[in-house]
Amino acid sequence: MSQVRDFAGRSVIVTGAGSGIGRATALAFAEQGAKVVVADLNAEGAASVAAEVESGGGTAVTVVGDLSEQTVVDSVVATALEAFGGIDVLVNNAGIMDTMSAAADVTDAEWERVLRINLTAPFLLTRAALPHMLEAGRGAIVFTASEASLRGSAAGAAYTASKHGIAGLTKSLAVTYRNKGIRANAIAPGGTITNIRVDVDPDAPGPQALGAYMGNVGQPAAAETQAAAIVFLASDAARNINGVVLPVDGGWSAV
Repeated sequence: MSQVRDFAGRSVIVTGAGSGIGRATALAFAEQGAKVVVADLNAEGAASVAAEVESGGGTAVTVVGDLSEQTVVDSVVATALEAFGGIDVLVNNAGIMDTMSAAADVTDAEWERVLRINLTAPFLLTRAALPHMLEAGRGAIVFTASEASLRGSAAGAAYTASKHGIAGLTKSLAVTYRNKGIRANAIAPGGTITNIRVDVDPDAPGPQALGAYMGNVGQPAAAETQAAAIVFLASDAARNINGVVLPVDGGWSAV
């Protein structure tokens, strides 16, 4: 299995790589020989992960910025091409939570920010990377979706809409480019130990309605558990898996 999951010499972009699932994913790819573009909004976090990769004998470069901005997207792609000669794998992992607000309570600012970061930003980066994957005739794209991609009871209205959008984008890409050597899949994490902050008013209508379902979450997973699923979906071992939104949630989606 380790042989078919070997990423030696391959170029991998990981967004949100400065912490949490992104950090674990960048380190996992590097351990299997990949050259990693560590993209994150937090410069200190990105530098720390790149240093971890290099201390383990791997290769990493960083790009710092807001991926909802086209100039930052262009910089990520240009860095991968200049430093590593191409893009073999794109992991669209960066994202934020909402405040669990019900639809009637979501402000314009919250809606636009969550959709911009969670859905528009990964679309922009995917669009920018695709021409280079198409030219090479191969590529794997993996998104971090969410349990909220699968149900309406795992987050607020904005986050749920953004992650349902990721599921739809994943499937659209899989259908469109299935004969071009490009695969698109997503993981749908359940509860996971990360540093993502959830700012919730427990007395608001959203949390009041959702609270009844949250007891089904189960034990939270380590970030490394989600990273392992991402690496698998990007690997040759998953060569016939395309258009899948894979729950990595300890069975929450089965409840």
